[in-house]
Amino acid sequence: MNWNEHDWENTLPDVRDGLTRLQRIILFELNKARKEPWLQGRTVPTPLLYGRVVEHLDVSEEDFMTALRQLLGRHMP
Repeated sequence: MNWNEHDWENTLPDVRDGLTRLQRIILFELNKARKEPWLQGRTVPTPLLYGRVVEHLDVSEEDFMTALRQLLGRHMP
């Protein structure tokens, strides 16, 4: 599925994978940020990712970090 900037807003969640809307947006923005040439394959800074997610959803830093930890599992401190 090709995603443009607002496709995710109009789609229903696919409960088969168990992701929340916040987790989907985090993954969408993470994927988009990783493709930017200035990052050149480096890790995406958390504040940058949070800023991009906040553009789509009103989410607290705590909720964002909780969702990010759930997605990354034990790979995140």
